[in-house]
Amino acid sequence: MIILGIETTCDETGAAVLEQKKDKIIILSNVVASSASLQAKYGGIIPEQAAREQIKSIIPVIETALNASRLTLNDINAIAVAYGPGLIGSLLVGVETAKTLAYVWNKPLIPVNHLIGHFYANWISHPPNFPCIGLLVSGGHTDLILFTDHGKYKYLGGTRDDAAGECFDKCARLLGLSYPGGPEISKLAQKGKDTYQLPRPMINDGWDFSFSGLKTAVANLINTPEVKKSDYTSGVKGNLAASIQAAIVDVLVTKTIKAAKKYKVKQIILGGGVAANQELARKLKVQSEKLKVKLHIPPVNLCTDNAAMIAAAAFFIKPAKDPLKLQADPSLALKS
Repeated sequence: MIILGIETTCDETGAAVLEQKKDKIIILSNVVASSASLQAKYGGIIPEQAAREQIKSIIPVIETALNASRLTLNDINAIAVAYGPGLIGSLLVGVETAKTLAYVWNKPLIPVNHLIGHFYANWISHPPNFPCIGLLVSGGHTDLILFTDHGKYKYLGGTRDDAAGECFDKCARLLGLSYPGGPEISKLAQKGKDTYQLPRPMINDGWDFSFSGLKTAVANLINTPEVKKSDYTSGVKGNLAASIQAAIVDVLVTKTIKAAKKYKVKQIILGGGVAANQELARKLKVQSEKLKVKLHIPPVNLCTDNAAMIAAAAFFIKPAKDPLKLQADPSLALKS
């Protein structure tokens, strides 16, 4: 089976062609056009601007993906699209394009939850086994899931306020770093040490996450006479970045490992842009090995938003009964 995937939930415009052969999912093409450099000028994403860029790029991106796959329209068995959650303007670009193509080409349309798609990036490289614990960490989401089979999962907990990626971005802004903040803090943290005592919010409280308190603590720390006086010299900025990263990573690792122990799983899967963080990967690997649990992390290019993960998830989802009735859902949630 061959699926054309489409992803436009935020500021990326993605199209990918994937083929499933027995138990293997193969990427035939994976194209992403991003307006991140444009958004960086404003320190964050401007929804209307992102959608306008996607309107310009959606058809060229799809054409490029099809050409790169060296397949014809007749070879495509179905079209998959991320229909939420995300920015409504961006979602509409992808969903309406997918509906139109499915109608014109007479192809089944498979609606994919963008959040579930992030997890299925793992099925492209080395497919995990069930049951497994899934940790989704991105700019807008931090969720912990127990997967028992395809389409069967238990939602354990999520963020009550700021997501992990959002906390990275906001703390980066406080440090005067550019957007997106996660990679910038990670890069700077390599030059520093975890020397500042920052809170690990809710680290031992249930499965939910809360990072707004950490952001406030960082803002207060930066305004202390000690830090102000330093003027970010003598490695102070690097130490701040390392301390911020350590606080966020400690919470993510502790809760994920705790869930793996409680539900006695032998596999952990990661998804989302923050899954590309090397310190998160390193600490999770150390703790997973102690527990004799296998850790799955997608390649870096499949951690951030892309259409390959949407197509990969679609192999395990039923097509929409009436494709023309599919609606973009900016508030789409993960449901047990």
